[in-house]
Amino acid sequence: MDNIFNYETVVSRCNREKIKNNCGKVIWFTGLSGSGKSTLANALEKKLNQKGYHTYLLDGDNIRKGLCSDLGFSEEDRKENIRRIAEVAKLFCDAGIFVITAFISPIEKDRQMAKEVIGEDDYVEVYCECSIDECIKRDVKGLYKKALKGEIKDFTGVSSPYEEPTEYNIKVNTEYETIEDCIEYLIEKVKAI
Repeated sequence: MDNIFNYETVVSRCNREKIKNNCGKVIWFTGLSGSGKSTLANALEKKLNQKGYHTYLLDGDNIRKGLCSDLGFSEEDRKENIRRIAEVAKLFCDAGIFVITAFISPIEKDRQMAKEVIGEDDYVEVYCECSIDECIKRDVKGLYKKALKGEIKDFTGVSSPYEEPTEYNIKVNTEYETIEDCIEYLIEKVKAI
């Protein structure tokens, strides 16, 4: 890394944001599988896009099929998954795009690393609070069922830990609040940030 230098481009982030009339920001959804991260991320992107924001959604399953297809679910692989996502989100943010991410990102120190990569001023963490029992009830992919039978190793919430955020920017309780109420609240909060 001694022979690698930061290359300063002629067009700055400020230039990109000015053209788009849009500030780059990363909205990082975290929560258990089934907590509603992807549902809320999609709904938020749709609302922001309708309001004229330039947006891009990075979702856990889609990233795992491409950029991170070489990674498993060990602690080290999960950390690398989050690092790669943070680096990509940072690039989109620098392009003046409103980036919305939906990743379990179960470990607090990994979310902290993502915040450091992206930059504290550009990182907004949204905690989707939902009990494990409710997530199991919502198990549309059948993953909890497999994990509880021991068919999936290192499954967050069953055989692998999920560390609830202690320093989030926004918290929504997807177990007791409707999607519409959560989105309304998120739009209000995001405007203020």
